[in-house]
Amino acid sequence: MSGIHHVTAIAGNPLRNFAFYTRDLGLRFVKKTVNFDDPGTYHFYYGDESGRPGTILTFFPWEGAPAGRRGVGETQETAFRVPQGSLSYWSQRLQQKGITFETPENRFGEPVLTFSDPDGTALALVGAAGAEDDPAWSNDDIPAEHAIRGFHGVTLLVADASKTAKVLTDVFGFREIAREGSVIRFKASGAAEGSIVDIQEVKGLARGGQGRGSVHHIAFRAKDDAEQALMAEKLVGNHGLHATEQKDRNYFRSIYFREPGGVLFEIATDIPGFAVDEPVATLGRDLKLPRFLEPHRSEIEGVLPELQGA
Repeated sequence: MSGIHHVTAIAGNPLRNFAFYTRDLGLRFVKKTVNFDDPGTYHFYYGDESGRPGTILTFFPWEGAPAGRRGVGETQETAFRVPQGSLSYWSQRLQQKGITFETPENRFGEPVLTFSDPDGTALALVGAAGAEDDPAWSNDDIPAEHAIRGFHGVTLLVADASKTAKVLTDVFGFREIAREGSVIRFKASGAAEGSIVDIQEVKGLARGGQGRGSVHHIAFRAKDDAEQALMAEKLVGNHGLHATEQKDRNYFRSIYFREPGGVLFEIATDIPGFAVDEPVATLGRDLKLPRFLEPHRSEIEGVLPELQGA
């Protein structure tokens, strides 16, 4: 199984971020934890009922973070799957919530509705064929038949698509399936969620800068540690790219590298998953900390703002 494991972005106010993704978009709050490298900051995970790979959008909400700068070497847009007949529902919902959106358009034969979150993160809803048959999580406000079904995919903005494309196809098992203007579409085999990566090649554009509203990194799936190690070997042997040492993120194990176009990529294992420290029925209810931070729980809880409804 290949494809996107999760997408991690940068937000500002954590309460605003939490309200937007759980209430306005209706995603499940899968995990409430902290940034392991900056434990005074939350790390939020949103997804489907169990947090399956391909459905997870995560955030580092850094209050006061400066706005990101759009440019090459970054993720231009993150897109979610919804049933093809649901875009009219979502247009009405976004309007009711006061969320500005663009006139729906067609890309690669699919209807697309684009908008941004309160921090400026570029998002899209794609009416995907067959999405109505995928598992749906409902927050009891958005009807299950219109609910988001995980990721459709991401759009990467790079100056030269060729080397990025080689990593996608050789290391992650994607294949090129279509071209439309300056955009090349790649698709992974297996699960429908998170199976699309679009590369938009733009010459002469300045490099982007990360900040509030930008994507920090894209994580791709590895079944387990052995598959991850094989991917790391391919990076070195076939592309001259070196990943970091493996880092234990409690819910998956990760290595990181900068792909040739400048985007930070992660390879994350599917195992052990988000139910490793709490049952699926109560995911996201309690603050979960890694063992090395448990001795500091009281001081960490003392600086984190309380989330209403979590």
